[in-house]
Amino acid sequence: MPAILSAVMLTTAPADSVHYYYSHRDVGSLTSLCDRSQSRESDLLCRYRLFPLTRDEALLESIPETMSHASATELALLSGLWGYRAGHGSLIDMVRYGRRSHQLLTEAKRLDPDNPFVLLIEGQSLLFRPGMFGGDAGQALLAFRRLQRALSEMPDSRITEMEADLWTWLALRKMGDASAERLRQHIADQSPPPLYAEFLRNPPGS
Repeated sequence: MPAILSAVMLTTAPADSVHYYYSHRDVGSLTSLCDRSQSRESDLLCRYRLFPLTRDEALLESIPETMSHASATELALLSGLWGYRAGHGSLIDMVRYGRRSHQLLTEAKRLDPDNPFVLLIEGQSLLFRPGMFGGDAGQALLAFRRLQRALSEMPDSRITEMEADLWTWLALRKMGDASAERLRQHIADQSPPPLYAEFLRNPPGS
């Protein structure tokens, strides 16, 4: 798939952004935007945002095992894509692809441990990975808290503050933390876009 042009994303994402189409579950517009894309990083971002909406395994078939001269963002996004493959294959695939995802994320963290996509994908991996393979909601929460702090200093990160709050809520909820409900209400009071509203009603991984 061609790469996509990255866009600046504030708490309210601009109307032509990848994040806007993702959070509004607008697969057609997101796919169209992706088809006009131009860079490796943007291609990875496109696949990372489209797969949860479509579950189209064709998006994962041609991803590389590694990349040369890659940025922390590119490595984190590729790690996320291998994580998707790990979660949708056999037990053997889960182990093999999960190891590859972990290796890529480790390299991304070495390059830039405070990169927002590194923190987002690290937290997601820890939240959904089975405990026997290192899953840990408490460690996921720490990554999402760091993401919240990072976004306050990086408003052009292409991740919204609401998304960071949502994942923080999911980690708190999984831990049974009493503050989860307050954060859920805070997100709900902001009129979240359709995908996030659906997450609040039917949390992923429930």
